[in-house]
Amino acid sequence: MGIGIVSAAYIAATVLFILSLGGLSNQESAKRAVWYGIVGMAIAVFATIFGPDSGNYLVLIIMMVIAAVIGAYVAGRVQMTEMPQLVAALHSFVGLAAVFIGLNADFELHSVLAMDEATRETLTGFAKKLAQKDGAEIAILKVEVFLGIFIGAITFTGSVVAFGKLAGKIDGKPKKLPGGHMWNAVSAAACLILGIAYIAGAGVWTMVLVAIIAGFIGWHLIMGIGGADMPVVVSMLNSYSGWAAAAIGFTLGNDLLIVTGALVGSSGAILSYIMCRAMNRHFVSVILGGFGGDGGPAMEIDGEMVAIDADSVAAALEDADNVIIVPGYGMAVAQAQQSVSELTKRLRAKGKTVRFGIHPVAGRLPGHMNVLLAEAKVPYDIVLEMDEINDDFPETDVAIVIGSNDIVNPAAQEDPNSPIAGMPVLEVWKAKQVFVSKRGQGTGYSGIENPLFYKENTRMFYGDAKASLDQLLTIIS
Repeated sequence: MGIGIVSAAYIAATVLFILSLGGLSNQESAKRAVWYGIVGMAIAVFATIFGPDSGNYLVLIIMMVIAAVIGAYVAGRVQMTEMPQLVAALHSFVGLAAVFIGLNADFELHSVLAMDEATRETLTGFAKKLAQKDGAEIAILKVEVFLGIFIGAITFTGSVVAFGKLAGKIDGKPKKLPGGHMWNAVSAAACLILGIAYIAGAGVWTMVLVAIIAGFIGWHLIMGIGGADMPVVVSMLNSYSGWAAAAIGFTLGNDLLIVTGALVGSSGAILSYIMCRAMNRHFVSVILGGFGGDGGPAMEIDGEMVAIDADSVAAALEDADNVIIVPGYGMAVAQAQQSVSELTKRLRAKGKTVRFGIHPVAGRLPGHMNVLLAEAKVPYDIVLEMDEINDDFPETDVAIVIGSNDIVNPAAQEDPNSPIAGMPVLEVWKAKQVFVSKRGQGTGYSGIENPLFYKENTRMFYGDAKASLDQLLTIIS
């Protein structure tokens, strides 16, 4: 395959990736957008493998088949509730690949520089590109290698920690070493010094140390972020993986990898900004602190949690004309989306107005709730964002909260000492009646107390969300 065809294929793949990102902004076009991305990636892989100066086809094909089998097996076993940790795990692979490619580029560079002129004339592929570089270009290459390894190592260990927190294998509470972020600052400075030494001619040992130290930064950085900020962390790591890929694209001289990495990096950064704005948080404050840390003395909560049974919930829904459902991660854990969908169908069949209120950081991954509801065939037009529906709660007869805590917590508005003070939330307590489907009286993943549960118009519908809703469905015909 000639270089012209490869360039055309890369341009086509780039266009498809852009169309894919654009289509994901709307539920109705999302399925088509996913196919744009799949086709674009297929074109990119095919053009790269069969492009000029490629070789070792048997090894490549074997590795791709093995990876495809593993990917299909993992994807088939992963539940929708486990999607956030799967995304975090996949980010770690990108970071690790960036580290290995950076180290390999240095090994290859030294191998090429040790060759005589006649041997260099016979080189192909990446080695040929290295042989054609002058002193200034080699210095630039070393900067690219340093950035790829530094960002990649942070992405790798940070993603592993994020995976552990999302999977419940690591405590979701923020934890830092004594000295806090001074460790991160000193480590970053050490990496910069080692990077300068590497560019000045020091050996590859500097990059090995950078990988180790940057790995520590990634670990300590994400360990210090509370569980409620995990959706932002996943988005942030997505951005890091993109920039790591872009840096390696420069190293390898692969234009498509540069463009794709920049798309992933910039889109992840924009999404992180949008999510931080939805929580009334600055991005830097999330990285340096995170929710769930120590705050001032908590506001005193009056009242008590009052339980309600399925019969009483059903009676209230029969009398209601306007219902808003607010789903959270508890719905995902219980896999209750199908039951929620069936309840919605039955209530709408009775002529009632039923809508969904979705907070930008509901669940543990951006768009998590939207995906679950779409999977359960809930109509797109009744699934509204927080800004679209928040003003409607005072005219709502019944608000049903399914497995949510922080995103419906009035302490965000009422308690200046709360870790989530100032965070925009769904104001469900303004509805005439509020039913909260919850397993028990715990404080949830982030460990923040919720005054909503104690309000006079709130009743606690205890139990597994799916079991509770299924019991409700036996009453509401």
